[in-house]
Amino acid sequence: MIQIELKPLNDRARIPRRMTRHAAGYDIYASIEKDITINPGEVKLVPTGIAIGIPEGYEAQIRPRSGLALKHGVGVLNSPGTIDSDYRGEIGVILFNFGTEPFAVKPDTRIAQMIISRAETVDFFIVDELSDTERGAGGFGHTNI
Repeated sequence: MIQIELKPLNDRARIPRRMTRHAAGYDIYASIEKDITINPGEVKLVPTGIAIGIPEGYEAQIRPRSGLALKHGVGVLNSPGTIDSDYRGEIGVILFNFGTEPFAVKPDTRIAQMIISRAETVDFFIVDELSDTERGAGGFGHTNI
């Protein structure tokens, strides 16, 4: 288990929380005073009221909540959004309404989930040819499925 520093930025901020013992994601909440309406086809940045300190070698990924997607057509636009280990500002979630009805984000609504993952550092090196694989350069429907 790793430890993540968390700084509440206002009195409404809520600590991310796993809803079940085996959940991979920590739900994060809208830290707002009044409803934010997201109309169909509209994008809104929703504040969470928290900043976190992620250790070097890790990242946080912000992902949609399946219930919001299924019931309301609302998702995270840049999914997954990445929070780098050197970022110390407020976490904001870019929500998009893919649905046909306006959606109201209410104070303390669970708006997304956060996953903490390793972020490996790599060295790229130039080659004339890549190593062979069975797949090769086949992509985008190459298996005819």
